Amino acid sequence: MGFNTALSGIQAASSDLGVIGNNIANSATTGFKSSRAEFADVYAASNGAASTTVGQGVRMQNAAQQFSQGGINFTDNPLDMAISGEGFFQLEANGSQIYSRSGAFKLDANGFVVNNEGYSLMARQADTNGAITGAIAPLQLNNAYLDANPTAAVNGGINFDAREAETDSSWSLVAGVPATAGYNSSTTTTIYDSLGNDHTISMYFSKLDPATNPNEWNVRTIIDGTLQDTTAVTFNSDGSFNSPSSIPITWNPGGGATAGQSFTIDLSNSTQYGSNFAVNSLSQDGYTAGQLLGVDVDDTGVVFARYSNGQSQVSAQVVLANFANKQGLKPVGDSSWVETFSSGSPVVSEPGTAGLGLVQSNALEDSNVDLTEQLVRMIEAQRNFQANAQTIQAEDTITQTIINLR
Repeated sequence: MGFNTALSGIQAASSDLGVIGNNIANSATTGFKSSRAEFADVYAASNGAASTTVGQGVRMQNAAQQFSQGGINFTDNPLDMAISGEGFFQLEANGSQIYSRSGAFKLDANGFVVNNEGYSLMARQADTNGAITGAIAPLQLNNAYLDANPTAAVNGGINFDAREAETDSSWSLVAGVPATAGYNSSTTTTIYDSLGNDHTISMYFSKLDPATNPNEWNVRTIIDGTLQDTTAVTFNSDGSFNSPSSIPITWNPGGGATAGQSFTIDLSNSTQYGSNFAVNSLSQDGYTAGQLLGVDVDDTGVVFARYSNGQSQVSAQVVLANFANKQGLKPVGDSSWVETFSSGSPVVSEPGTAGLGLVQSNALEDSNVDLTEQLVRMIEAQRNFQANAQTIQAEDTITQTIINLR
């Protein structure tokens, strides 16, 4: 009878309104993916002629989630992450794996990067040298001090003024400071011992006698006011550097640091031209100990830890997962899904590979709900409900007419 057909239409319209209402309710939910109700007609099995078969109504086949890209909303939290493209964050929830597009992460008391439910973000870990290994585990940031790194090399690119007169013959050191006439030029930087203590290193450059030692200079190295080494460096007739390739220095920092600490000074990028003395580059590879200040995440998911000593270190690389059939995933709430037989097994890889999208830090992915579209669909569902209710009313009128026949 028409009652059952109309009732199925009312139930379908109610289901449609339920799906639409859920979309609207989650229009501001981070990482939410909207759904649409999909319906199919119903026919009773019959041996009758197809031309006279009457349908039995409608049924809801599926509430299919739409995994289209949501808008990107920028934030002030560097641990907030949005995926631009395909893929899901892989999370560990009490030993099982779940997947989410919601990247609102933070640190827990143990330094693990977790979402609001306490599920840990999965990443490939880095070794002590910052190289990403193949092991995937919950991402944990180390709050311990970054160890001090004693200076092992000093590199300088300097132009020695070829027009300078000899000064090496008048070299002298008074109270730890060279006499004014004892050098042509100098430069100073900071180096570090094994405890991370800083020390001042100065290099004084003195021109030798051009008549007997053409293109040759003495380089004197003074650390904390104490002369450590004197080495002659030579240049070619075209102004390019000749030798030595490096100057070895061994010194005792004192104060409990490693005794006999060694490093090298490399001036091979230096020149001797007839122009003013210039320090074009001067660097060293040591640094003091540092505390963790914050993290940065690049678009390939690499997590850099920033320290108070100006250093940064690779901690891990966030991984993403994708599925052959995303609509086969089972939603479990909290903007999360779990795999099913229909979805297939996850393909886990680094962002930007295997068809996966890139990661945007300091950002969250908004819900992909289009409110205008949902409101229009709501009107349509409401009209469907009303029309099916009208069918019941019409059937009721016909039934009353039959009953009232005399």
